[in-house]
Amino acid sequence: MEYLDFELPIKELEEQLDKCMIIGEESDVDVTETCKQIEKKLLETRKDIYKNLTAWQRVQLSRHPNRPYTLDYINAICGDTFLELHGDRNVKDDKAMIGGLGKIGDQSFMFIGQQKGYNTKTRQYRNFGMANPEGYRKALRLMKSAEKFDIPVVCFIDTPGAYPGIEAEERGQGEAIARNILEMTRLKVPIIVVIIGEGASGGALGIGVGDKVLMLENTWYSVISPESCSSILWRSWEYKEIAADALKLTATDMKKLKLIDEIVREPAGGAHSFREKTFEIVQGKILSHFEELKKLSPKELIKNRMDKYANMGVFNG
Repeated sequence: MEYLDFELPIKELEEQLDKCMIIGEESDVDVTETCKQIEKKLLETRKDIYKNLTAWQRVQLSRHPNRPYTLDYINAICGDTFLELHGDRNVKDDKAMIGGLGKIGDQSFMFIGQQKGYNTKTRQYRNFGMANPEGYRKALRLMKSAEKFDIPVVCFIDTPGAYPGIEAEERGQGEAIARNILEMTRLKVPIIVVIIGEGASGGALGIGVGDKVLMLENTWYSVISPESCSSILWRSWEYKEIAADALKLTATDMKKLKLIDEIVREPAGGAHSFREKTFEIVQGKILSHFEELKKLSPKELIKNRMDKYANMGVFNG
């Protein structure tokens, strides 16, 4: 388990608890009361740290190396019912964008999302979660297939942005993302979007148009990353914390601005510390929102979705 700077008090207490339990196992000394005291202090420390996080700390948590990725959620939610589908039927199969059919109970869903890697080799294989145009075209192909067979769509967003390379631009990165945004607004099946990590720029928007957009508590959603914003405005990454505050990129900011529908609370300690509990929470949210959306006709779904996005940014002076 890796710890961020502000999580070090938690690390110290967890190590104390481990040592206390080892002493209890290896000797006849009763350490039950001591362990309970450490556990209580650990719980209080977790709550104190995680209820007072800055915008930059939430950005750091969204990138935590132990944080679950798209496939972790899909495998936990669907088990062995998930069938991954490949290719955009045009260029190739983009490994940064994954998608396929899976079941929660008896209900089928089309799952789509960006996938990051766990180590150097898999990060390169997944292109660090940055999809090329063929990734967005694969996503659109799968959405259209879901529409044909009346299957709801679930999108997991976790990307530092769409791939900015020359070859991606040559193959029409901007067009691919714009096409997805257009087509998702008029898809005739329910779309539930869950931001599980980083939600950066057009890379996130390419699969981010939904009837319901949910954000996990320790994630971010913005037009640009704090580091890039800092380097543009101040010609240095040193001001990334100031940029993170100014960008209003946290789940709380997004909800206040009415750009998302719900904040999904993570267990105290973050999704990276309590993965299984987080999977259960996300699964429950997907099912509850689907129960609400399945009552609507395709015409109502499209109208509500179009109205929702058309009203963003509108205010009365």
